Amino acid sequence: MALEEIKATDLDTEKFIKKKTEEISRAVGNGFAVNALSGGVDSSVVTMLGHCALAERLKTYFIDNGLMRTGEPEQIVDIFDSLGVPVKLIDAKTKFLKALKGVTDPEEKREAVTQAFYRDVFRRLVKESGARILMHGTILTDVEETRDGFKRQHNIFEQIGINPEEAFGYQIIEPLVQLRKDGVRKVAAALGLPKSIYNRMPFPGPALATRIIGEVTVEKLSIVRKATEIVEETLKHLDFFQCLAILHEDRVTGIREGKRLFGNQIEVRCWDSLDARTAEPTDLTAKTRKILAARIIQEINEVVSVTFNETPKPPSTIEAI
Repeated sequence: MALEEIKATDLDTEKFIKKKTEEISRAVGNGFAVNALSGGVDSSVVTMLGHCALAERLKTYFIDNGLMRTGEPEQIVDIFDSLGVPVKLIDAKTKFLKALKGVTDPEEKREAVTQAFYRDVFRRLVKESGARILMHGTILTDVEETRDGFKRQHNIFEQIGINPEEAFGYQIIEPLVQLRKDGVRKVAAALGLPKSIYNRMPFPGPALATRIIGEVTVEKLSIVRKATEIVEETLKHLDFFQCLAILHEDRVTGIREGKRLFGNQIEVRCWDSLDARTAEPTDLTAKTRKILAARIIQEINEVVSVTFNETPKPPSTIEAI
């Protein structure tokens, strides 16, 4: 059945929030629901809707999969604690790295993250909580990209014929599935979330695993995590939809301290977009590019080359994997 889109321009946030909190209350009844908070605007809005509808009967977890940006798990937990929403931080780094060991194919990598999250980590948490419902931050773009074969989004199940209750042991409800990113941001602001959350740029569910070409390792994560920090910090004064750093698999020739070596290559992508369906590379000045490249090669010894993406979406995608 086709989903009826609610466009941001037509969105009455007050009515939407009222309707969705009522739907959540009816679906959960007298029981409990759980959700995973990543800190992105989608999961943050679902967390607040669930909190408004269920209060203490919503159990919210932040799954530290070892694939996040520097300090991200603790920062997000602190923000929601200040909003009166308790979040339990779960250390699952070992499980995710084990699931990704030896995996290089992009789709297999996404599937490894999906299975580690839903089948292993979250199945246990749902069982321990006594909940039968998982609240999801799925949006319309996630559904379309998976259905149309562009990429398998990690949070898509029923739309491609997977029954989550049979596969994982719990039902899934998706309050945001009729919205795109611009609509979700409007709801976030109406819910009283801080600008640092509702204006936050998108970050993929499989996190930095989607920004490493080839196998994910602790060493590669360290490189791409530092590169991500540099890119986001250097470009934060600019107006864009999303920026990111990608660690390529092939080694490239470089020179450090007069000696030839084979180092790593980082690709920088910066995008202008409204809702991620289409995107254009942000017009970065030559000066900005030079500053960014210089910081990356000076602060990350393993990197000897920095490149910039100039291909729009489509045919490119915003993330590399």
